[in-house]
Amino acid sequence: MSTRFLSELASAISKIQDKKTAQEFLHNLLTPKELDELGRRLQIVKMLMKGVSQRDIAKKLQVSIGTVSRGSRELQYGAPGFKKVLS
Repeated sequence: MSTRFLSELASAISKIQDKKTAQEFLHNLLTPKELDELGRRLQIVKMLMKGVSQRDIAKKLQVSIGTVSRGSRELQYGAPGFKKVLS
């Protein structure tokens, strides 16, 4: 994604001030499959932050270990966004 497009997306998201508007915006922007995938990714990260094992997360959310490992890598080595928003 280009820096300009990412900046515009971040700007649009930062204008959202309530949960209902956020949900409406996400439904307008994403397909049902994309919404489900992003929701699962968020749950993966939240569970990892609580110390749930990767195998338990994969089983509970019906995703591959690789998907859970990707979330773990983002928490360990990625930008601090998850920790800033979810802490």
